[in-house]
Amino acid sequence: MRHALPSTEWRKSSYSEDNGGQCVEFQPAPQGLVAVRDSKNPALGAHAFTAAEWQHFVDAVRDGDFDG
Repeated sequence: MRHALPSTEWRKSSYSEDNGGQCVEFQPAPQGLVAVRDSKNPALGAHAFTAAEWQHFVDAVRDGDFDG
């Protein structure tokens, strides 16, 4: 299902400013979902996740689960 998302509502982490532009943006979406897109290529569209899935991802990043 496609939804039009407001172009002014996208947010990204303040930590992503110094990493060469490689970051994701997110915003609330219809039906309680969270839309996520590539900030360098927004024309590709967004993926939608439940609020619980998004929170799990944010928690994992904060906990260093993806640190290599």
